[in-house]
Amino acid sequence: MIGQDSLVAFLAEAETVEGSHPYPRVRLDRVGWQSLVARLAGSEWCLMAEWGEQDEVHVALRDEREGDIRIVSHRCVDRRFVAIGTVRPAAIRLERAIRDLWGLEPEGLDDRRPWFDHGRWPSRQPLAARPRDPSPTPFAYPFLPAEGEGLHQIPVGPVHAGVIEPGHFRFHAQGETVVRLEARLGYTHKGISGLAAGRTVEAVARLAGRISGDSTVAYALAFARAVEAATGAEVPRRADWLRALMAEMERLSNHLIDIGGICNDAAFAVMLAHMSVLRERILGVNRALFGHRLLMDQVVPGGVVADLPPEGSETIKQLLYELHKEIERARQLYENTPSLSDRTQGTGILPSALANRFGAGGVVGRASGRGHDARRVPGYPPYEMLDLAVPMLLEGDVNARVMIRFAEAAESLRLINRILLELPDGPVRADLPRRAGEGMALVESFRGEVLVWGRVDAEGRVVRLHAHDPSWFQWPLLEVAIKGNIVADFPLCNKSFNCSYSGHDQ
Repeated sequence: MIGQDSLVAFLAEAETVEGSHPYPRVRLDRVGWQSLVARLAGSEWCLMAEWGEQDEVHVALRDEREGDIRIVSHRCVDRRFVAIGTVRPAAIRLERAIRDLWGLEPEGLDDRRPWFDHGRWPSRQPLAARPRDPSPTPFAYPFLPAEGEGLHQIPVGPVHAGVIEPGHFRFHAQGETVVRLEARLGYTHKGISGLAAGRTVEAVARLAGRISGDSTVAYALAFARAVEAATGAEVPRRADWLRALMAEMERLSNHLIDIGGICNDAAFAVMLAHMSVLRERILGVNRALFGHRLLMDQVVPGGVVADLPPEGSETIKQLLYELHKEIERARQLYENTPSLSDRTQGTGILPSALANRFGAGGVVGRASGRGHDARRVPGYPPYEMLDLAVPMLLEGDVNARVMIRFAEAAESLRLINRILLELPDGPVRADLPRRAGEGMALVESFRGEVLVWGRVDAEGRVVRLHAHDPSWFQWPLLEVAIKGNIVADFPLCNKSFNCSYSGHDQ
């Protein structure tokens, strides 16, 4: 195995691209990129994201031992690049998407199927320098085959029986046992990278907050921090603390409704009703104090839009007091209901080795022994002052993912109370310098690590934007977790992962 230090030394010798903050970006030629791919095969460096531009491909990597982060770029002179997916399976769908959007060809990738392009776009490879003519007809997606006695296929979606985003799931089953599951996504592709190019920072801030509505604070914060890094902006301390307050309110409301949804899929509807009431209380306080139930458009580059009103602290403290009692009641009810335990324990197990191999974050990773949290590594204000605790379990089943959510909800209650007690005085927003540059930021959403990379010009416009949702690395793992379970347990496993369609598809 190639050591971590050897990859650090290798990247230290590469050409440095000026203006990248706060993480260095280097550029490799074709030989260097080939060497990088070979070194990744024997390295414990984590793949964080991979994305394209018209003539260049980029990858963000993290040293899991030391926490060092690097961005590596490669100019695709002949519009081709050696596929990282040949050594890191987590990159396969990313590189299929790069081909669909930018027309850059990943060499060596066995999976030649399109990922985002369903054959219905007005042009193919729409972000390439020269987009191609549209596909003459929509094409049938060739799902991977499965062989065995008595196998049958069950197609589900993309339209589902409920208010849910579209996605297609193809089951190969033997009786009631799932032999293979394959997801087909891309139905909620919105062309975020193309829409952002050329728009003002202020306009793209609104766009970023709508990539995945349930993570609007996380995405808005990641975009804001990326722009602030690119321009060298100084954010007021009070704004940092208010951002954390909003992020924890978002995390708390999502974890609670997820717990209710998982229990509902195990035929325990009373928990969904109970958690829906608690979530509604949080959203009501959000609306009363900040003007939006989901806190949309509250976090902006430079700070936050509105300060916490004078009565805000006491209002939230009263909410925390009520929630603490009700969440504890719910946890005890969950743990003391045998019909729930029978459905969730031992169901949908994700092995720790795969969680680490794919760099799975959030609840999915922490329930399978991977305790990464962007609030700690690399960290961002004010979490370095809040003694953040990150819960972790090893079982990797549905029950573990539920218990991690309960633990994180309790931690969010503690963090919110601490933020209110230590909230500093001062302004909540600063002007952005008019300065060109590149920036990347990592923010912990309730699903895991959101990454946003952007390039801005001196006129305050976004030149390029890439946002990476944690669901990219979680959707493939759901396919693994359901294998060997019965078809009827898929809704339970699916909800326990709760991957984002919109965040993935963008």
